[in-house]
Amino acid sequence: MENKEQNLTVGSVPQKLIRFAFPLFGANLLQSLYSIIDMLVVGRIVGKNGLAAISNASMIGFIINSICIGVTMGGTVLAAQYKGAEDEQGQKETIGTLFSLSFLAAILVTAAGLLLYAPLFSLLHVPAEAMKDACSYMEIICMGTIFVFGYNAVCSLMKGLGDSKSPLFFVAAAALVNIVLDLLLVGPLGMGTKGAAYATIFSQGVSLIISVVHLKRKRFLFDFKLKSFVIRKDKLLIILKVGLPTAVQMAVVNISYLIITGMLNTFGVSVAAASGIGLKINTFAGMPCWAVGQAVTTMVGQNMGAQNIERVKKTTQIGLLINVCVTVIAVVLVQIFSENMILLFDPAGTEVIREGVMYLRICCSVNSLVYAVMYTFDSFAIGAGAANVAMCNALLDAVVVRLPVCWLLAFPLQIGFTGIYIGQAISPVLPAIAGLVYFAGKKWYSNKLISNNPQSSNSVKSVK
Repeated sequence: MENKEQNLTVGSVPQKLIRFAFPLFGANLLQSLYSIIDMLVVGRIVGKNGLAAISNASMIGFIINSICIGVTMGGTVLAAQYKGAEDEQGQKETIGTLFSLSFLAAILVTAAGLLLYAPLFSLLHVPAEAMKDACSYMEIICMGTIFVFGYNAVCSLMKGLGDSKSPLFFVAAAALVNIVLDLLLVGPLGMGTKGAAYATIFSQGVSLIISVVHLKRKRFLFDFKLKSFVIRKDKLLIILKVGLPTAVQMAVVNISYLIITGMLNTFGVSVAAASGIGLKINTFAGMPCWAVGQAVTTMVGQNMGAQNIERVKKTTQIGLLINVCVTVIAVVLVQIFSENMILLFDPAGTEVIREGVMYLRICCSVNSLVYAVMYTFDSFAIGAGAANVAMCNALLDAVVVRLPVCWLLAFPLQIGFTGIYIGQAISPVLPAIAGLVYFAGKKWYSNKLISNNPQSSNSVKSVK
C-alpha cells in the first residue's frame, strides 16, 4: 500500500498532484512561520528597528536557504527518477551521496555566511539604528546552517521517493517549538532579535532530529550507519548537474531581492520595514503555488525515470492549471485583507501600514499569475533534468529585467520606491514565455539522468 501511494507513475494525474501537493503546502506554510513569527513578535516588542533588522537579515537567510534547497533538489530529482525506474540500489546510493554532500556544503556555507554578512549589510545601507540587531540576528542564523542542510536533505529525498506527508510532521513540531521560544526569548527574557534567531535555529535542529528518528523507526531503506555515508562519483555528478543550476537559480533570485532591499533602504526605515512585511505576505501567498510546483517536479522526475513522456506533459499542464487557480484565490484574499495583514506586524506604524499596502497592491496582483506560469514551467524543467533552463530563466527574471528596471524607475526616472515595486511586478513575464517555449518543444524528451536498465538484483517492482 505504501509503495502504491509513493508511485506517481500511475493513477489519476490531478488526484496524485493534489494529494502530493497538499502536505507540501502544509509543510511550506508551517516552515514560513519561522520568519513570520519572528517578525510578528519582534515588530510588536522591539518595534520598527527590529523589523528592519530582520527584513535585511532575512534576505541573506534566503540566499543560504536557496543554496541549501537548490543543492538538495538534485537529490529530489535523482531519487525520483530512480524511483520511477524501480532501482532501489540507485536510491540508496543517492541518499548516502546527498547526505554526505549536504554536510560538507553546510560547513562551507556557514563559514562564508559568517565572513560576509557584515560587509553585505554595509553595502546594503542597512539603517544605522537597525545594524546592531541585524548583525546579531545573522550571526546566530549562520551557526544553524547545518540544521537547515540536514533537514532539507531528508525532506528532499522523502519527496523524491513520493512521501510528502512525513516532512509535514517534521516541520509541524519545529514550528510549535519556534513559536513557544519566540514568545519566551524575545519578550519575558528580553533577548530581542537575538532571541528570535535562537528560537529559529533551535527549532530547525529539533526538526532534523525528529526526521532522522522517524526514518530509523520506519526502517527507511537507508540505515544511517557511518559506512553508508559514501559519496558515489556518478551520483554526485548527477546531483550537482541538477542541484548547482537550481542553487544558482534560487540564489540569483534572492540576491536580486537583496539588492532590491538595499535600494529600498535608501528611502528610510519605514519603507524598509514595510517592504519586508510585504515580501513576507507575498511569500505566504505563493505557498500553494510552490507546493504544486514541488509536486510537479517530483511527478515529472518519476515519470521521466519511467520514460512516460505523455504523463510528464499531462502532469505539467494540469499543474499549470491548478497553480493559476490557487494563485487567483491567494491574490484576491491579499488584496481584500492587505491592510489587516500589515496591521498584524506593526499596528502602530501608520507609514509602515501605508507603504506596506502599496507594496501588496503592486507586487501581489496580476503579476502573481504570470509568476505562477513561470514557476510551473521551471518546476517541470528541473524534474526533467534540465535545471539549466530554470537557471537561465532566473537570470532573465532577475538580471535582465528586475534589477535594471527597478533602478531605472526608482532613480533616473525619479519614481522612487514605487518604481522598485513596479519593476518587481513585471519581472516574471519574459521567463514565463521562455518556459512555455521550452515545454512546447521536444528537446527535453531525450533528457536522461540515469540508466533505465537497472540490474534485477538492485530493483524493486512498484505496485501498479
